[in-house]
Amino acid sequence: MYFHISQILKKGFIVFTMALFISCEDSTSTLKQINRFNENPVGIAYDIKMTYTDSAKVKAILTAPVNLDYTHLSFKYSEFPKGLKIIFYDDKNQENTVVADYGILYNQTKIVDFKGNVVLLSHDGSRLETDQMYWDAEKEWLFTERPFDFENEDYDLAATRLDTNKEFSKFQTGKLTGIIAVEEQKDTLTIDEKF
Repeated sequence: MYFHISQILKKGFIVFTMALFISCEDSTSTLKQINRFNENPVGIAYDIKMTYTDSAKVKAILTAPVNLDYTHLSFKYSEFPKGLKIIFYDDKNQENTVVADYGILYNQTKIVDFKGNVVLLSHDGSRLETDQMYWDAEKEWLFTERPFDFENEDYDLAATRLDTNKEFSKFQTGKLTGIIAVEEQKDTLTIDEKF
């Protein structure tokens, strides 16, 4: 009789365990359905134009053919799957432009991730090309860890890693190759005739 009770307990345990797994599978599929809902954008906009201002002064204008809004997620972002263009304005109202095949704007950090055929055109004719670049809107700073090509009237170079302001007046880079125009200056050291 003892043997018979242990078999019943084993069978009961097996049935209980199977019921538990079946109920877990049901809740897992429910969670998958909820997450699938969250993967969809809360809004889709076409031919958009966003204007960013600071103290009533236009700082940037973003245009894109499609904008997918994921602001319902805990880490809010907007996606630009068909590309985007941003025109930045400096203090003298001069334009610097960035275009890319794809982009994401992270709302909380105010960072834009540009991907695919990223081209930066500066008001002075400078041109930078890379396959990925980040724009920090609060600090007005551009950066990438990817290889890039840069050219203007004084430089024609290729490098990896770039940190720069939007005017390209301050930048740091990693390993470079290319041509840089350098102006030669005469030595100002004079020799005293008494020697």
